[in-house]
Amino acid sequence: MNAYRAKPLRYPWPPLIYGGAILLAMTAERLVAPMPLTAANPMLLPAVGFALALCAVSLDLWAVKTLIERQTAVLGTGCARHLVTCGPFRFSRNPIYLGYTLLTVSIGLISASAWFLPAALLAAITAQWSIIRCEEQHLEQRFGFDYECYCKRTRRWI
Repeated sequence: MNAYRAKPLRYPWPPLIYGGAILLAMTAERLVAPMPLTAANPMLLPAVGFALALCAVSLDLWAVKTLIERQTAVLGTGCARHLVTCGPFRFSRNPIYLGYTLLTVSIGLISASAWFLPAALLAAITAQWSIIRCEEQHLEQRFGFDYECYCKRTRRWI
């Protein structure tokens, strides 16, 4: 199969990885030991958490909207039709995964549980090694030099 038909992933793994990380953090909070986050003002953590969640969801929606407008695959199970370098993709090559990671952290802030912080990091590392590498290979095969230039000027995360 050539690069114009190849798909980077067989299954939509990102929601499963981040959902699994959230479940892992919730399970650890209940079964292992509570790891509470504290702040001088008890309303500070939830307020920051909700603000971060709003930013994360907005980033995800902006990225999905940009992909749809450019008529390319939103899920990693589809072949990319166009190299998208505008919208949030100007600042990050993976704004959707960045949004998922920030959302996981925000859940930890809202629930005042420190377990969500390592869970978010674990999910991001897992996404990096199991998903992003495959997607980057697909984009490099599909768009070649244009993708290499994009990688040089745009960071992978932020």
